[in-house]
Amino acid sequence: MLYLVGTPIGNMADMSPRAVETLKLSDVILCEDTRVTGILLNNLGIEGKKLISYHEHNKASRKDMVTDLLSKELNVVQVSDAGMPVISDPGEDLVTIAAENGFEVTCIPGPTAAMTAAAISGIDARFIHFEGFLPSAGAARTDRLSTLAKSEDTIILYEAPHRIVKLCEDIGKTGFAGRKVSFCRELTKKYEEVIRLNTEDAKDYFEKNPPKGEFVVVIEGKTASKETDGIITEEKTEELKEHLIKSGLSMKDVAKALSIVTGRSKNDIYKDLIGR
Repeated sequence: MLYLVGTPIGNMADMSPRAVETLKLSDVILCEDTRVTGILLNNLGIEGKKLISYHEHNKASRKDMVTDLLSKELNVVQVSDAGMPVISDPGEDLVTIAAENGFEVTCIPGPTAAMTAAAISGIDARFIHFEGFLPSAGAARTDRLSTLAKSEDTIILYEAPHRIVKLCEDIGKTGFAGRKVSFCRELTKKYEEVIRLNTEDAKDYFEKNPPKGEFVVVIEGKTASKETDGIITEEKTEELKEHLIKSGLSMKDVAKALSIVTGRSKNDIYKDLIGR
């Protein structure tokens, strides 16, 4: 049988007794990094297990090997470095291989960073779209964000620290203006941190507080009460802008109001206003 085993995303105490027992009874453990899994097994007091690397770059060449192991009626366990296999980690191909060849597959569930972040984000978690990692740059990234911005579901992303400021810029330009966003890091660890902001303020925050560690980013979905999806015309926008300026509002308040009805970034609108 193939066993998918969830491992801790930070706190070792989150390793379930069933997961520990499955690892003990395994014949072979497939893992992203044998060194990382070796440390896990050592902490659990499990010795003498055969570890085989199975990751994105070698999975194609491992297909026949996995089939052979299962055909010998061995207990094959798949783990990722942290969290649940398959969920933005290797494992999907193994499930397909096992299912297509008539082998049983079961899952010993464990922590997942995405769901942990959703639970503590303070953002509606009834309807969720888990995106994982976006394209790193270019039109593919912009196009994907523009598509996600139209969804009413809460969006969950994974992002590296060196791209957090860029992500804040990108979401401001692609229709996420005026939404709640939570940046979660070090989940389940001693220095767990959840930074709850508005998409308008996120870039300024991280420019002043350089991000450290990988983040799970939870972004509020589109709601009819907040966004018009282009219902307001450019002419009407211009009329509203002139009316708000004449009413004596500060440029920042004008920018905030226009952001709500247009979906554009408040910061971008403000820059346009002070350049007039």
